[in-house]
Amino acid sequence: MKKIFYMIIGALGIVASASAQTVPLMPNVNIGIKGGVNLSAFSTEKTLSADNRAGYLAGIWGRIGIGGLHFQPELYYTSKNVKFYDSGARAENTAKFRSIDLPLLIGKRFGLMGVGTRFNTGPLVSFAVSHDQSVGDAFSNASRLRVKDQNYAWQFGAGLDVSRLSLDLRYELGLNKVKNGEGNADVRLNMFNFTVGYRLFAM
Repeated sequence: MKKIFYMIIGALGIVASASAQTVPLMPNVNIGIKGGVNLSAFSTEKTLSADNRAGYLAGIWGRIGIGGLHFQPELYYTSKNVKFYDSGARAENTAKFRSIDLPLLIGKRFGLMGVGTRFNTGPLVSFAVSHDQSVGDAFSNASRLRVKDQNYAWQFGAGLDVSRLSLDLRYELGLNKVKNGEGNADVRLNMFNFTVGYRLFAM
């Protein structure tokens, strides 16, 4: 009788352990909206120098989590502004870029009871919508940028979830070069962004 009792207890323990291991592996899906500000600047070479300038972004996000890991695609409209100087051409350029950005992030979440921290990283594809440039010297093309229709970057960041709210701070490293008008320098667009998100629903 004791052997049967111990076997039953052991079986229940195995089932409980298996259940505890499978619960975190159940996928969950979250969808929400987000908005925030960014601070962008060009990495500069040769005769170029740049100032950080503020912009904004707004869009939607999704998160598919399983076993503590998650995949987080996002889609948002971004305004990126930068002001830089070309000492060689003695010209100044204030550039404004508008784009649709698509980050595809992989991350890890820690926490429970509606509060958690996240770490994310992944590639970003940016599709140009418009770009305006105001060059101080109308006779100089040296400070005018050749902007591609499609650009690439890599994001790194951390986030905090509190109930339905999400706060994210990220650094975006430009991967492709933006060429100067006269071809005398290559620059990359890098930025920090801070966003506040709101979870609309979860499944």
